[in-house]
Amino acid sequence: MKKNRGRTGRKRRRKHLKSFMDGVNCSHKLEYIKLKKWLKERGFEDSNLRPAEFWETGRGLMATKALQAGDLVISLPEKCLLTTGTVLSSCLGGYIVKWKPPVSPLLALCTFLIAEKHAGEKSPWKPYLDVLPKTYTCPACLDHDVINLLPKPLKKKAQEQKMMIQELFRSSRTFFSSLQPLFAENTGTIFNYSALEWAWCTINTRTIYMKHPHRECFSLEPDVYALAPYLDLLNHSPNVQVKAAFNEQTRSYEIRTNSQCKKYQEVCICYGPHDNQRLLLEYGFVAMDNPHSSVYVSADTLLKYFSPLDKQRKAKVAILKNHEFLENLTFGWDGPSWRLLTALKVLSLGADEFACWRRTLLGDVTSARNEQQALDTAAKICHFLIEETQHVLLQISQLKRDKENLKPHLALVEMLRSEDLKILQKSAEILCNLNLAT
Repeated sequence: MKKNRGRTGRKRRRKHLKSFMDGVNCSHKLEYIKLKKWLKERGFEDSNLRPAEFWETGRGLMATKALQAGDLVISLPEKCLLTTGTVLSSCLGGYIVKWKPPVSPLLALCTFLIAEKHAGEKSPWKPYLDVLPKTYTCPACLDHDVINLLPKPLKKKAQEQKMMIQELFRSSRTFFSSLQPLFAENTGTIFNYSALEWAWCTINTRTIYMKHPHRECFSLEPDVYALAPYLDLLNHSPNVQVKAAFNEQTRSYEIRTNSQCKKYQEVCICYGPHDNQRLLLEYGFVAMDNPHSSVYVSADTLLKYFSPLDKQRKAKVAILKNHEFLENLTFGWDGPSWRLLTALKVLSLGADEFACWRRTLLGDVTSARNEQQALDTAAKICHFLIEETQHVLLQISQLKRDKENLKPHLALVEMLRSEDLKILQKSAEILCNLNLAT
């Protein structure tokens, strides 16, 4: 007779699902064992955290015990941090000091990462380099077809990011050549474009803010970077609060949590109150249900809804431009932003109301007609952006079928656009209710 295994099976499945939701322990993996041993040699002791793989965020750090508000999450000794000081005390130091015009702190760190990665087994930083991502999903690394699917303001910033790395590469080639005595291979093959792109993304996505005194051998750009092995495995959550700073007394970089965290739960930190476009641009990821997220309205989109025959149109646009009301116009979870509605009110001023533009900019009500027109136009813009977003989501699903190699990058843009759609639909609902109320 068969035993009824239904309930036990369900229990086991639930337990397995729970452990998967909490995270799968990865501390037994060789790369993490080597990293922890390497950090211990530099004075790092840790019993609060362990590496794990999480369902939503990928790899991160799991709490080995419950954490209370005010608890120290991690304390990483100065010896473990990779800074421009580390670079200057390496064999690159002499070359950097002699080079004119001085290199930037950012380029010094990029050069160090590329050189150490090339050194392979001989690099004292190998245990750290082995756990760094092999590739990144910052807009600078995205394919041209994928960049074209980004919202307009982000697409522009992504292109600027790409051009900035290209310019850094172009302007650094002679400096890279000066390092030839240090290498058996040609520096042109070691310090190639993809190596610099990888190093730049590593620094841009993973460094902690740490101010260093200016050194004459560096250019005047701020020297505020530090790579923090192990600590940089902590993922971002917009819903947590932490205190993070370098402690001069303990000579360690410390993070304290202002939130509670259960045992075996993922420990997260907050990289700042960033919207999803900023998170994707700076870190290469998107946060679902991000309370700080918003959808940007470009000046072109805004002006499409106002007649070119309006005699005061030019003056209105000039006013908005001078008072910086053509940027950062958004729809959020709570509807159109005050800035967006104010810009719409200025553009909606009648000929007889135009003299009131200063009061309108300060938030005064000019007339019921003006208020209503601004709301109507906001609703039209919102519906236009909903259609545009739905069209892009359709293009993405088509491309996912056709271009297998772009799937991970397309999935990222799909997440961004899906989140945008949710925000716009919520805004449309709010505007509909406002119109009903008036």
